Amino acid sequence: MKRNNIIYITIVTVLTSCLVLGFICEITNINLGSASWLAKWVTSPVALLIGLSFALIFGKAYPDFNKTMSKKLLQYSVIGLGFGMNVYKALESGSEGMIFTIISVLGTLAIGWFFGRKLLKVDSQTSYLISSGTAICGGSAIAAVGPVIKAKAENMSVALGVVFILNAVALFIFPYIGDALGLTMKQFGMWAAIAIHDTSSVVGAGAAYDQMNPDLLSSEGVSALEVATTIKLTRALWIVAIAIMTPFFFKSLQSNSDGKKKPWYRTIPTFIIWFVAAILFNTYILSNDSLIGNDAAEIGTMVGSAINKLAKHLITLSLFFIGAGLTRETLRAVGVRPLFQGILLWITISIASLVYIIYA
Repeated sequence: MKRNNIIYITIVTVLTSCLVLGFICEITNINLGSASWLAKWVTSPVALLIGLSFALIFGKAYPDFNKTMSKKLLQYSVIGLGFGMNVYKALESGSEGMIFTIISVLGTLAIGWFFGRKLLKVDSQTSYLISSGTAICGGSAIAAVGPVIKAKAENMSVALGVVFILNAVALFIFPYIGDALGLTMKQFGMWAAIAIHDTSSVVGAGAAYDQMNPDLLSSEGVSALEVATTIKLTRALWIVAIAIMTPFFFKSLQSNSDGKKKPWYRTIPTFIIWFVAAILFNTYILSNDSLIGNDAAEIGTMVGSAINKLAKHLITLSLFFIGAGLTRETLRAVGVRPLFQGILLWITISIASLVYIIYA
């Protein structure tokens, strides 16, 4: 067995063991005393940093497994978060960010077109993929829009590489910026959902902000993770609108293609549907005392809370797999101009959305 494979297995085993220990301690209130750090040291940024370090130092290890885990584990974890959320709070959080979401999505696409095509002369496919990924939900949007415009494999790789790099940066710096600015849980959740690309990094940043501000979390009664996840997944539904709009911007590509187009409704990520179903099930059945009785509802609430806590630990683990996929080859494939477009667009949207959230 190769050295990098052995190291990879060791890291995954250690991280998983510590996260499982942390989950058990949370649901049973076990006090490990001086060894309690074993259950707490694996946070979202730490897991991502370990993954990034492994990829850059040792390269790939079990690439197919790593790719599957980074995608599927995250999706299942997001579904699990729904069991700890209430539909009324979710709708409230979503409605607060809806108008801002509409403006920011369309504005990001327009600004991205200017930066990419006019200012930096990036090819049309790569520029549009980066803009779409920044506007909606990173890799998911790129993966959905790519087949619609018949994007080349190298263009998809470059766009995903840019988003990947900026996601890693955002996951590290956003919680510290939010903490320095004294953002509330709702403010940070909205900002993260708007300004960070992928759902994985949004969730990771929200979880990190909750961990950094336990007193704020307790006093406000709402978590940054909850707000960020809800708004981000509501925002992800814009994949449908973008998939419908995209052919109008790439008519020549569409007219020259001879295969069948993927139905627009197939572009909606399935895990979003299940996430909403989990919220509805938790709200109206699992914790509904008027339907199942007080005792059963109390038990149901405990079960939902346990699933939600497990999901948070699985999200942390998924960030390692995401980081382990960012190899040197990916960095070289990104190039200079697409990276500049992604950075300029990301900084512009981050600052504009932060100013709006603080002063609006």
